[in-house]
Amino acid sequence: MHRGDLAQARHYYELALMEERASGPTSSLTDTLGNLGNVCAMLGALDEADRYYREVLALQRAEPDPRAIGHTLVNLGNIHAESGYPDRARPYYLEALDLLLPLQDHRALGILYSNLGLQEAAAQHYEEAIAFFAQALDAHRVVGDEDGLAVTYSQLGKTFWDAGQADRAEKCLNNASEHFIKLGNEPGEAAVLRLLASLYDRRGDRLSAIRCLERVVPIDHRYRLAQAEEDAARLGVLRQS
Repeated sequence: MHRGDLAQARHYYELALMEERASGPTSSLTDTLGNLGNVCAMLGALDEADRYYREVLALQRAEPDPRAIGHTLVNLGNIHAESGYPDRARPYYLEALDLLLPLQDHRALGILYSNLGLQEAAAQHYEEAIAFFAQALDAHRVVGDEDGLAVTYSQLGKTFWDAGQADRAEKCLNNASEHFIKLGNEPGEAAVLRLLASLYDRRGDRLSAIRCLERVVPIDHRYRLAQAEEDAARLGVLRQS
């Protein structure tokens, strides 16, 4: 999952879930359901992710654990946000914040602040979004969450780009790329390099844009990413211009 091979991750989590259901409830059932929900969410199978998360929440509420419930509430909020219903996501996020702040659960708070930042960015409230992303980065650093740092730097870079602050966007996106490389997450790296290619192209730095896309195109083919054809076409245009 952390290397971006989501189809394989889903396959093995589904096998694990089948075995756990067949053998009766186990202590790891909620973990498997939660991870399967995470993979489905990343694959865009939002209805399935929502179903897995709700099953997790029901199990957790039977034996109240504020930390675990807070994590699942964040995940459910994410599903509604990604489905295009940010107003439905916000109550989940706020309940999660009430549970997680007293616990100083920095790992979960990093994710939560990032998600709140994404909502503000989508509403073009860029200053508020930047503030939330900064809090998310602080939380990720406390626990050394490399994946969280990579994703949040990417989100912050996109926000700076949308806000017209190209220099700050470039710095954040390069930081994100370095973290994705360290993690071995090539699809994540490719997503950042696409943004950097657009930034360099608009700046008139055609050579840097080409170098970014020359790195992206092999990743597209290796992971059969949906953007493969578009990226190859962009690279061809830049080489001919």
